[in-house]
Amino acid sequence: MYDCHNRQINYLRVSVTDRCNFRCVYCMPTQGVKMLSHEGILSYEEFLRIIKILSNRGVNKIRLTGGEPLVRKGIIEFIRNITALQTITDLSMTTNGSLLAPMAAQLKAAGLTRVNISLDTINPERFRQITRGGELAQTLEGIEAALAVGLTPVKLNVVLTNQITEQDIAYFLDLVHRTPIAVRFIEYMPIGEVQIGPGPSIDEVKTTINSSGRGVLKPVLDIYGNGPAKYYTLPQAPGSFGFITPLSDHFCGVCNRIRLTADGKFKPCLLSNQEVDVKSALRNGASDDEIAEIFYHVIKSKPQEHSLTNAAEPTQFFRKMSQIGG
Repeated sequence: MYDCHNRQINYLRVSVTDRCNFRCVYCMPTQGVKMLSHEGILSYEEFLRIIKILSNRGVNKIRLTGGEPLVRKGIIEFIRNITALQTITDLSMTTNGSLLAPMAAQLKAAGLTRVNISLDTINPERFRQITRGGELAQTLEGIEAALAVGLTPVKLNVVLTNQITEQDIAYFLDLVHRTPIAVRFIEYMPIGEVQIGPGPSIDEVKTTINSSGRGVLKPVLDIYGNGPAKYYTLPQAPGSFGFITPLSDHFCGVCNRIRLTADGKFKPCLLSNQEVDVKSALRNGASDDEIAEIFYHVIKSKPQEHSLTNAAEPTQFFRKMSQIGG
């Protein structure tokens, strides 16, 4: 399936819940957001039907997101059912990692391929401040469990806020020298609550790494599921660094994804308010072909690029990041 800009669309990000056990300061307001009703969220059966329809028409990559996907009961069985379709070649998950350790082996056995884990600092107190109560130790245990059971490559998503320090970067440097982990630094995007500011730029982080005395970053292309990140390795390091620049050097020209929100809306672009309802069609008896036609319409309406850098007409987003799935 191709959109109007000749991009092949084969990737669906599925937000299975709007619930999360964290309240990250760049993701939702202090008071939280109004949660969807039980009836307002797609059932696993509805998600599975959409995935089956689209996977028979070219979608072969699924990422499960939230909120926090591991807070939804039945997630392991859902993964098992996706795997049973035998049409998805890459089934991954983005998680905050806090609930991952006791579930990692079951997730792997059910068919989950790999995980991305959010980790914006390794200082326990700053971690609690950013997540509003999260415990760093639980996320670190989740990372270790993912590595142990083979949910690889394990990727860490590090948003470059003003909370990150050189001590954090030193920790990540040590980590990629000890483990086959991919640490991905993500440019701060001002689309959530303005309760935390941007940190160092991507270039500044690269300079810090190159000045560490542990070698110079070298580009590499063979990271599985590399997506929008540009990856680099260091001499003798089994791990790697990735850099994601949605603002300074956006990757819209190769974007291959569509998002499905927990309440049944297709979103052709993360950084847009555009969305198309599929839940109503599902619940009103639409055929598989009719569901597919809705998806084709979404693909055709996918914008050429986001407008976040347009200072003259800044986008006012009506969904928080936790309600989209990132």
